[in-house]
Amino acid sequence: MHIEYHKWYSERLGREMELKVYGHYGKPVLVFPSSGGRFHEFEDFKMIAAASEFINNGEVKFICIDSIDKDTWLNKQTSDEHIGGRHEAFHRYVTDEVVPFIWQLCGGKIAIATHGCSLGAYHAANFFFKEPGIFDAVLAFSGVYNIKKVLGRNYGTEQLYFNSPLDYLPNMNDPWYLSKYQNSKIIICVGQGAWEDEMMDDTATMKSILAAKQVDAWVDFWGHDVDHDWPWWRKQLVHFLPHIIQ
Repeated sequence: MHIEYHKWYSERLGREMELKVYGHYGKPVLVFPSSGGRFHEFEDFKMIAAASEFINNGEVKFICIDSIDKDTWLNKQTSDEHIGGRHEAFHRYVTDEVVPFIWQLCGGKIAIATHGCSLGAYHAANFFFKEPGIFDAVLAFSGVYNIKKVLGRNYGTEQLYFNSPLDYLPNMNDPWYLSKYQNSKIIICVGQGAWEDEMMDDTATMKSILAAKQVDAWVDFWGHDVDHDWPWWRKQLVHFLPHIIQ
């Protein structure tokens, strides 16, 4: 398997950021780690091993990046302004630094998929819905899509509103965005087992919002034995991946 490690100083974040690339060819998939996770988490929890056949066959290329969650959504003692500002810097890091890096890897400006589990699913969905001109597919597992649940409180700034998909999507009526959503591949999955209650609620709400917008999405609820944990996310990845790399 072709693997690359990269590290550079991000001007937008004012810190060094690391990432790893897995694969020599195929659909680029940008992977966001779970809560406070690192760029190597996807490999550590055997997600790369689970998808190795797709990678080695040149069907998919995973780009796994770092998070700054501990300075934003998990930093519950700080202000909305700080969280919003730092997340906006992270947004710019992804769109202005990581995305051009991926395009360089792939030899052109091709569409990218997003993927994540738990808080990573939130990031995958939020980036997809905010930047459908860059991303044409999302694969989100066991996510919370209302940031009030992540913060444990209400928020008070417009900047945070526009990073809470269950808040801004109901009011999204822009034809360009809706057309992009309608022509993308949207897969949102959640289990019904341990530690999935809040994620089930948000996934059901997301399903209703997208249906009301006439946006086709595969929203899948797995069984009552399916917990909020990596062994199930590995199975979900293998199950759904073929549908976003076709």
